[in-house]
Amino acid sequence: MEIDNDLKKLIDIGFGKSGDWVLVNDVPHLSICNEQRDTNILYSFVVDGCPKYIGKTTQGLKKRMSGYQKPGPTQSTNKKNNMLIKSALELGKAVELFVFSDKGLLRYGAFKVNLSAGLEDNIVSILSPEWNSQGTST
Repeated sequence: MEIDNDLKKLIDIGFGKSGDWVLVNDVPHLSICNEQRDTNILYSFVVDGCPKYIGKTTQGLKKRMSGYQKPGPTQSTNKKNNMLIKSALELGKAVELFVFSDKGLLRYGAFKVNLSAGLEDNIVSILSPEWNSQGTST
């Protein structure tokens, strides 16, 4: 699979592959190959080498991803991304999870800076991943 220029930008700042989405009984399931134990994490759903969604979590990665696997009735972002992941997988596309883990090393005076939170808006603004917008194409 060819690496998209946007994915290269993410890898260059420290994103790494953490798992693969697969269909299990017609339901998207994430197989995590590199679990992050940190709690300030940026993540990207990458379809055929192209970042489609950027998100952040202060929860553990496994807990956050469970919301995409089994979204609740009021979780509109989780439901939308679950549907988009499922559609991409049904079309035979590879759907991967890439993550960036904030190690808590950045400080401003006595204060720790949440690098993941600080990067998310800028990355979404520059890369414009289509699943972060109102569009729903795969």
